[in-house]
Amino acid sequence: MQTPLNPFKQALAQRRAQIGFWLGLANPYSAEICAGAGFDWLLIDGEHSPNGLQDLLSQAQAIAAYPGSHAIARVPVGDAAIIKQYLDVGLQTLLVPMVDTPEQAAQLVRACRYPQNDGQGGVRGMAGARASRWGRYPNYAKEANAQVCLLVQAETREALQQLDAIAATPGVDGVFIGPADLSASLGHVGDPGHPEVQAAIEDAIARILRAGKAPGILTTDEAQARHYLALGAVFVAVGLDTQILARQTSALAARFKTDAPAMPAQAKGSVY
Repeated sequence: MQTPLNPFKQALAQRRAQIGFWLGLANPYSAEICAGAGFDWLLIDGEHSPNGLQDLLSQAQAIAAYPGSHAIARVPVGDAAIIKQYLDVGLQTLLVPMVDTPEQAAQLVRACRYPQNDGQGGVRGMAGARASRWGRYPNYAKEANAQVCLLVQAETREALQQLDAIAATPGVDGVFIGPADLSASLGHVGDPGHPEVQAAIEDAIARILRAGKAPGILTTDEAQARHYLALGAVFVAVGLDTQILARQTSALAARFKTDAPAMPAQAKGSVY
């Protein structure tokens, strides 16, 4: 049996837009509901949601029943041991937060790769577990490197300053711009729609494209999402399960109860 190809990685290389959705409810039942919606990718969040390794696995298994949706996981931190575990449970695509330098990016590439005679210097531990279907993919150790897709997050002023070098790092497939943390780093906490932040995002998308890599971003504002896609963003998340549940339940209660707690007005492009 051949190690499965990574369709998401192929799509990024071909610059085919991939529309995604953020999973923060940490539940396989809700993950399966979202997987059936038709998004190209679903992001299981291990940074800002209560997802442990078992939670990650059960959600990835639920998503796997829907071949049109690709499971991506965001690790809580760019640690080689955590990356190894995420890959070993079968994830092919990882998003790593807070990558500020090309040196960090290069270390992450090595963490995602098995040692090979390719000059890449991989340090991933030699085990496949579920990822190799317990040895049923006989060439997994030799084929896995080519199918792992590494996405790094640029979400600070320092990352923007070093963005060209980060994006040019061999083995980095895409750079995800984190609007919430970026707005805070630029002095506009809670206001990712601020003109300075938006100008920085637009410039970042252009620079990532010039480096030959795929830009990505999250926004819940439809017009803004379409604007980023028009600028060349390749993987764009357009919603979050937690936010949809909170806003829709509040809106429903408010239609029947005058004393229902109101949700604050949503800022343009608001994300967490």
